Amino acid sequence: MSTTDEWGPPDTTVYQRVQATPEFAQLRRRLRRFVFPMSAVFLVWYLVYVLLASYAPGFMATKLAGEFTVGLLIGLLQFVSTFVITTMYVRFADRSLDPAAERIRREIEGDAA
Repeated sequence: MSTTDEWGPPDTTVYQRVQATPEFAQLRRRLRRFVFPMSAVFLVWYLVYVLLASYAPGFMATKLAGEFTVGLLIGLLQFVSTFVITTMYVRFADRSLDPAAERIRREIEGDAA
């Protein structure tokens, strides 16, 4: 490519030209709209668990059934929430991210061919 085309200036790599496209910017925005809030929710949820363990040991030691305590329940729910968030992300990516990324990939490969 010796002239400027739809992918940008010729002195940049194909990856830099793709990064400069509106389609790629929109893909990044979609990803960030999911990842940042979900990360914040999970970190707050985890921080609550740590703070309760540190500052409310009596509450965390409350027995629910036999030796099963509130702290153990919340700790196990940390694992459950991780799997739920992962499942949500996979569905989101399948629906919103992967089709857009596939279009961009096809454009790049078509441009390179």
